[in-house]
Amino acid sequence: QVQLVESGGGLVQAGGSLRLSCAASDRAFTTYTMGWFRQAPGKEREFVAAVTWSGRNIEYSDSVKGRFTISRDNAKNTVYLQMNSLKPEDTAVYSCAVDPALGTVISFRSRDYNYWGQGTQVTVSS
Repeated sequence: QVQLVESGGGLVQAGGSLRLSCAASDRAFTTYTMGWFRQAPGKEREFVAAVTWSGRNIEYSDSVKGRFTISRDNAKNTVYLQMNSLKPEDTAVYSCAVDPALGTVISFRSRDYNYWGQGTQVTVSS
């Protein structure tokens, strides 16, 4: 079973940057699509970004496109989310997740991801 541990969250002012990391315990990580989701209080979990195992296919939600960058280092079993130009509406708990389906098509649906980290809080003040 894959265990995922996120880090890098915190409090930042609007316009600032944060870099989230998600470390996986399983070497099989290198074959999985990895995604980042977020959930704000009182709202449903929403897709943020995902990257296929090779790093060649990447998707972003419209709300973060152009500001966030997802990347992965398979040698370190780690996926990253670089977040720039942060806005107060980016405040949420950010979680990484694994989609074990093989292929190059990225799912935006949380139900397709079957392993989840505990999440890390990101708070953006205005």
